[in-house]
Formats: sequence, C-alpha cells, structure tokens
Amino acid sequence: MKFLHARVDGDGYHVVLAEGPAPKPSADEVLVKVAASGINRADLSQIAGRYPPPPGESEILGLELSGTVEGTGEKVMALVAGGAHAEYAAVPRVQLMPPPPRLALGEAAAIPEAFLTAYLNLVVEGSLPNGGAALIHAGASGVGLAAIQTAKLLGARVAATTRSAAKRPALERAGADLSIDTSSESFAEVIERAWGKNPIDVVLDPVGPQTLTGNLKVLAAGGRIVVIATLSGAKAELDLPALMGKGARLIGSLLRSRPRPEKAQLTARFWKEILPAFDDGRLSVTLDSTFPPRRAAEAFARMRRNENVGKILIDWSAI
Repeated sequence: MKFLHARVDGDGYHVVLAEGPAPKPSADEVLVKVAASGINRADLSQIAGRYPPPPGESEILGLELSGTVEGTGEKVMALVAGGAHAEYAAVPRVQLMPPPPRLALGEAAAIPEAFLTAYLNLVVEGSLPNGGAALIHAGASGVGLAAIQTAKLLGARVAATTRSAAKRPALERAGADLSIDTSSESFAEVIERAWGKNPIDVVLDPVGPQTLTGNLKVLAAGGRIVVIATLSGAKAELDLPALMGKGARLIGSLLRSRPRPEKAQLTARFWKEILPAFDDGRLSVTLDSTFPPRRAAEAFARMRRNENVGKILIDWSAI
C-alpha cells in the first residue's frame, strides 16, 4: 500500500508516497480502506520529531480517517493513534463510528479528531455547564470551530479568539457570540467589557504561555482551564494566588496517548450525545481544503503557516 512519509524541509516539507505492506488487523481491529484522512497539528509535531505515536501504534502519520471496512463495505469514520495517512489502516472496532448521512464519505474524515477533542475537553474534562460560558482559543482551527459548535450545542455562550481579522467571520458562522482578533485586542478586556468580570467557566487553550494570564483573569470561580497544546511555548509563569483564589483548575489534556479502553468509552459517549446533531444539521464540518496525496507537502505547509480555516483533508481516492 502507499502511505505518506514526510520530513521537514526548510520552511516546508518533503513528502513522498512510500510503499509498504498493508497493516494486519488484530482480533479487535478491522482493516479500513481509507477514503480521506484529516491533517492535524499533531502530524506537524510528529514530523518534527516531537510527538511519537504511543507504544504499539502505527508509526505512519495521521489521527483520523473515513473509509470502508474491507470485506463488508461498511462506511465508517474513526479516530486512530496513527496510520490514517495511508491507503489502508487497522482500526480498533470500538473506535469506529458511522459517518453522518448528510456528508460525503470523504468529508466525514473532518469529524473524529476535531470533534472528539472538543467534546473530551469541554465536557469530560471541563464539565461545561448548560448555560455556562466557554472561551475557545485558536478558534479558526479544526478543533476550534468544532469546539465553538459543540459548546453552542450544549447551550453555552462562546467567546473565541483568532490572530487574524480575516478569520473572525468563520468564528461567527460557527456560532461564537464574541469573535476576538488578538493581534489588535486583548481578549480579556473584550470579554470583560461584554460580559463583566469573571464570566468564563471553561477555557479550551492550545496556545499556552501567551494566554494563561488572561485566561485566569476572565475565569469564573471554580472555572477550568484545559490546555491541549503549547503553540506559544512550553513554559509559563502561573499566578498561583489567582488560581487558588478562584478555586480554579488547570488541566493538561492529550487525546492520542489515552489507552484504547478510554477512547472506546469516549467514542461511545460522543456517538450517543453528539453525533446525532450532524444528522439534523445542528453540527457541521468546516472544510478548508482537500489535497491529493501527491500534494500533501502543500497541505502540511498550509497548516504550518496558519492559513487554514477549518479542516484540511487528504483525498485517498485521488491517489
């Protein structure tokens, strides 16, 4: 089978379609012929050597896919810990989900990583209350737009940030009540002007050090800051008296490294509580662009330059 093999090349990437044997699924896995796979920042970190797959998982890039089960033709989408950027992938049965009928099969690859990450961190880790308030940083990313929609589905009001004024309309289309361009405004000041002091119950933060102080400033008593990435650096200063004074929780969260039984439980909850909203149109995917595998280097570079609004997909039917 063919799969993507990539390395950093200056400010971009050198990507080849490598050849290798198709994976052999274990007793609790199925072999999926991949229709499309979604690109995530985790791919860029893995290419850079900073984010290896968990032990025992595929070394091939890619964390989400849609396709058909070999032997049955069943249409599926799935979160995986590696191996999605390939013609075939071995997928745990318990992580398979049916793609929404309203979407083309390839488009469904935009759901698993983005929406499961949003659900995990807003609901399971963040305990976002109905009628509460969420702050979503990097709101124009695939996860950001999924998180805005998920929070609104749960009855919350949402403030979302971006570093580009041109991306603010995308945040608003996804349902953000406040869209904030942090290149020209302080998100904490904008939120306090609009909603008063200490209004935010849950912060979903892939940025890290640059936003931590502002997060604490707008956080409600008992609020949660869930850090899912460190785009602005690995180390931060923390105002411990402010954290303690608000009875706040600072939570670190990764999805990829969680054990399969935990992912199975998460998938089952998501399937029951969130997935039906795609069927009736309350949730939708935001596709930025789709690339054939031979142009994957362009796809990775587009994400690295922060040009995308929503998900970037690899179309394996175009191989």
